[in-house]
Amino acid sequence: MKRYDGVAALDDVSFEVQKGEVFALLGPDGAGKTTMIQVLECTRQPTAGSVKVLGQSVAGSQWPNEIKRRIGVLPQEFCSLGRLTVAESLEFFAAMYDAHVDAMSLLDLLELRDMAKVQFADLSGGLRQRLGFAVALVNDPELVLLDEPTIGQDPETRRAMRKVIGDLRARGKTIVLTTHSVAEAEQLADRTGILNRGKIVALGTPAELLDKFGGGKTVVFRSGGDAVFGTLRRFFDTVSMDGSDVVLPFDRLRDLEVALTALVGRGLEVEVVLRSSTLQNVFLKLTGSGMSDTGEAN
Repeated sequence: MKRYDGVAALDDVSFEVQKGEVFALLGPDGAGKTTMIQVLECTRQPTAGSVKVLGQSVAGSQWPNEIKRRIGVLPQEFCSLGRLTVAESLEFFAAMYDAHVDAMSLLDLLELRDMAKVQFADLSGGLRQRLGFAVALVNDPELVLLDEPTIGQDPETRRAMRKVIGDLRARGKTIVLTTHSVAEAEQLADRTGILNRGKIVALGTPAELLDKFGGGKTVVFRSGGDAVFGTLRRFFDTVSMDGSDVVLPFDRLRDLEVALTALVGRGLEVEVVLRSSTLQNVFLKLTGSGMSDTGEAN
């Protein structure tokens, strides 16, 4: 448990991450994802309960430096000294460890070699996060903690980071990442914990989550846009947008009837497509939050 001024940011959260797996904490804003990462990286102590990382407790009067030597961390916004170049930044952080990975190999991995002589202050947000990812790997960590690594990033940065996560998984690294993106969790994670209001409300592989919580189907209103979304939002909390498409999970035919009647009543004509249940359905059902693939709230 973790409390701030009596408010529980994390409440009886319990999960285990297996060696060599990618584990995603999926949840909306305010769910407690960043707080969980901060506890795991030993920058915040839990208010109550026990937390172990790589077999060692994070609680105590002194921070466990042994854990810090064995993990790598990418925060939501990575920072370095503005006048250091990309290569110098990487070397600066590498010098904090007794043993580290070759800096140039990490720049190649994150597709940053061409930016090696560019000062940190002159980098775009996406390139700064890629450098932060390289820094997170500089000590060849056993466990990598990634706090929403692709949120708000350009498509090229998201592609590069997702590729690196796949490469790390293939090399047997253990990864815990937080994300808003259902698609990202489906694509990258072996198992997913859905975190909502400080509690784990579901935990398992995509197949296990669908089997337990899936149910129902989804109707997609092609290119329905704001008009269709606004109309349906009056009746359904779970409606969301995927680009210009409007997505509505439903369990009963009555829900579909209500939706179509509302659209007809406003004179809105739109192509309708039915889909089987997905992890997005599970997420919406358990959290009531509509999120796009980029992590923006709908």
